[in-house]
Amino acid sequence: MTRLAITFTTLALAAAAAAAPVRAQDMEKGKEISAVCAGCHGDNGQGGKKGVYPRLAGQPATYLATQLRAFRARQRINIPMYPYTQDRELPDEDIRDVSAYLASIRLETAMPEFKGDEDALTRLQMVDKVMIVPRVEGDIAHGGEVYADQCAFCHGKTARGGGRFPMLAGQYTNYLQKQINSYLKGERPHDDDESRGVLAELKDTDIRDILAYLTSIQ
Repeated sequence: MTRLAITFTTLALAAAAAAAPVRAQDMEKGKEISAVCAGCHGDNGQGGKKGVYPRLAGQPATYLATQLRAFRARQRINIPMYPYTQDRELPDEDIRDVSAYLASIRLETAMPEFKGDEDALTRLQMVDKVMIVPRVEGDIAHGGEVYADQCAFCHGKTARGGGRFPMLAGQYTNYLQKQINSYLKGERPHDDDESRGVLAELKDTDIRDILAYLTSIQ
């Protein structure tokens, strides 16, 4: 085969690969896998034990998948997660499916209005999909200013996250504080340079006020 023919063949194969359909995430399979997570993170991904287990519902799928891979590779230390994320139990395909499913869950932030014809189970299920993080003390206005200046670029103006950056609004405050402490201790990298990042530059009062602000915009 001539060099020109090889070149055309290579280009054709590359074009075919680029045109090949990307596998759509299997949401039903993702829901089935999430049943294993529900023991700690809740049936609707709302977390549990008042923030001991974080909220997963609505988090960006890319972020969830990245963290699950980090748990699996033991790059992020969390011993209870190891049994669920080893290759034999949670391959990449399953990670993508469960991440897509959890990202699709939307939790209400206001109690539902009952029509009167719901049975007890239906009402309970409706209430279970409501998640309201209790307000915390702090200077909300100042927290909003610090957030906009230091956090919004990655986590978004409304703190909903995106891509590999997690949603902060609607997450348990005590869980966020625990992760902040881990970042500051160097137990978990915060920025790409595997450092404490911008958090190291903030005062304790700044962090307190940011958390207060986040509970005000959920």
